[in-house]
Amino acid sequence: MSETLSKKVSSEAHLPYYRLGGEQGIKELCKAFYEVMDTLPEAKDIRAMHGESLSSVENKLFEYLSGWLGGPNLYLEKYGSICLTSPHKPYAINEQARDQWLLCMDKALEKVNADTDTKAMLKQPMYDIANFIKNC
Repeated sequence: MSETLSKKVSSEAHLPYYRLGGEQGIKELCKAFYEVMDTLPEAKDIRAMHGESLSSVENKLFEYLSGWLGGPNLYLEKYGSICLTSPHKPYAINEQARDQWLLCMDKALEKVNADTDTKAMLKQPMYDIANFIKNC
């Protein structure tokens, strides 16, 4: 393996996308996230913000997280831009909703057996995104 390729592979291994298992791992994370949201009583408020079926939003989260975590920019390629506030504008997203989302993501990371370092690496950035979407 060339030195340049070796450095690229080594640096990619530190990205959350790869640490979580690449495409399949991110799909599993998104599935776990919505399974948690669908069943966790503490997430009833944010679950109510979603339609009966979670499959389309699960796929959108996968496409978004793919690029955000260091993998292919699927969401950007498909939709042309990334705006997190517009799709969430119709919903009253307060601190409680933000915390419910974060709880679901924490539980999903546990469900997919994310290692401690990866969970720690994502804790603040996940909070920042969830807090950014808060609109009331």
